Amino acid sequence: MDMINWGIIGCGDVTELKSGPAFNKVPHSTLVAVMRRDADKAKDYAQRHHVPKWYHDADQLINDPEINAVYIATPPSSHEKYALAAIAAGKFVYIEKPMALNYAAASNITKAATLNDVKLVVAHYRRQQPYFKKLKQLIEEKKVGNIKHVHLVYYKASLTKDELQVPKTAWRVNPLESGGGLFHDLAPHQLDILYSLFGSVKKVSGISLNQSRNYEADDFVTGYMLFANGVVFNGIWSFNAPASAERDCCEIIGSDGTISFSFFDNKPITVTTRDKTETFTFEPLQHVQLPM
Repeated sequence: MDMINWGIIGCGDVTELKSGPAFNKVPHSTLVAVMRRDADKAKDYAQRHHVPKWYHDADQLINDPEINAVYIATPPSSHEKYALAAIAAGKFVYIEKPMALNYAAASNITKAATLNDVKLVVAHYRRQQPYFKKLKQLIEEKKVGNIKHVHLVYYKASLTKDELQVPKTAWRVNPLESGGGLFHDLAPHQLDILYSLFGSVKKVSGISLNQSRNYEADDFVTGYMLFANGVVFNGIWSFNAPASAERDCCEIIGSDGTISFSFFDNKPITVTTRDKTETFTFEPLQHVQLPM
């Protein structure tokens, strides 16, 4: 394939800066068309981003003969439908996380892609960012020795009543659209980085509950994973914490020291050993999906 001609299904906020412009900023890639059910918004997006075509019907975009790859950036409730349609049309698929509404839907997409020999990629783009590539390098170089344990703490304040009135926020805590709550929205990035660093998982366990009852989705998760290589992970995610307690912190404990970093706050990576402390800083990316 000499050129990847992209079509975006769901050109909402996530595509404005995080991903959409990046398709025209890498070699052998161009954004050909966008689709949104609101025709006026689709047209507006296309005009502002200089995209040649726009649609209000996903099937029209999928069956556009000029398009050979489809980026699905809608809420998870429609991922399976659009992915299966794109795969059936022979188009490669790049799909936002979480991959689907549930395990069964994700399995259906995977099986269809395999049967049709179509490339399928989930937007776990952070593993290609310089920040997390540096983290991987530090681990591979054994800067803190052999890794024993990983501890994650992620606390966020509850969504306010005003925030829950905003559609682009509210759907994220509606299980019928998102598959779950903010854990489903944010933790895939964190868990994917852990998989990329430590490999396959041997055992996993956890609990999830709705403590605040502010909406239908669970707002508290805790759990652990035992990786096949012996690394133990434990994490806690609270989406009902007081604002004063908000935290985004992960610590990797090795035999000779620790590595501390954040997943979303772009804090410096800090490596602490018996002899010294080193920090590594990175400028925020304009388009976070560009490296992928």
